[in-house]
Amino acid sequence: MSEPTSMPQAEADEPQGRGAPVPPPPQPPVPIAEFQKRPGEATEDERLLQRHPHRLPDTPSEAWRVFRIMGEFVEGFDTLGGVGPAVSIFGSARSLPGHPEYAAAQETARRLAAAGFTIITGGGPGVMEAANRGAWEAGGESVGCNIELPFEQGTNQYVATAINFRYFFVRKMMFVKYAEAFVIFPGGFGTMDELFESLTLIQTGKVRNFPVVLFGSAYWNGLIEWLRGPMLEGRKILADDLGIMTVTDSPEYAARIIVESYEENCRRAEAESQRSGGNGSVPQPPALRPPRARATPAREEP
Repeated sequence: MSEPTSMPQAEADEPQGRGAPVPPPPQPPVPIAEFQKRPGEATEDERLLQRHPHRLPDTPSEAWRVFRIMGEFVEGFDTLGGVGPAVSIFGSARSLPGHPEYAAAQETARRLAAAGFTIITGGGPGVMEAANRGAWEAGGESVGCNIELPFEQGTNQYVATAINFRYFFVRKMMFVKYAEAFVIFPGGFGTMDELFESLTLIQTGKVRNFPVVLFGSAYWNGLIEWLRGPMLEGRKILADDLGIMTVTDSPEYAARIIVESYEENCRRAEAESQRSGGNGSVPQPPALRPPRARATPAREEP
């Protein structure tokens, strides 16, 4: 399913050579004190996954780690439990202001926030910053779920509600649990991880009626063709599985199909409630509430 139109125009980055990958942009100006560590010090995720083949596992220590993991789940549930209908937006941290992907993410998030959705991102630079910025410009709720990484990580200045995670799997749970849809811009391994996890959850029926919008047809068409080729022809997936994704280059279209999907989910829940006798056994999705315009900016422009 696709509806390609032109992407917002902006100056593209200078072409890169065949050397090292484009370095990430300077980190945002809001440091996260709890993530500060000595050079070479392992992250919590790294410690959890470390293997010591010549040593017996430290079972008591590993067991106690469960409480820290549990604490992250509790904090995430407690913080995000009241955000209302939300959309998680993913993409590269290397798409700087002025890049078409940055402009498209900003406009897509602005439209979704204006429709009443909270915007959830990874809280970092690039596409994440653009999406949080679009939500902030529309007067909507802007959430950043940051992660402890080997290099210093900060939160972009457009995040209104920030949560800091040490474990990737806890963070990924929050992206899915509190979202009504994903919008996925061009990105690297982390972006692909979020994409294929969402596709797996939908394919296996763990998540239902959940739009996955791939933004940027020039970037995603190669992947779609590969899925239609070796994967589909080799009977590794069904033809219907390809319908899980929508490819577009239009912020307006991306926002529209998400709004329409959510409204359809609300109608479906209402019909199920009526069939059950209206006794409240079927939870009703909260209605979208477009944000009120701000009288003054919440913060200064960067």
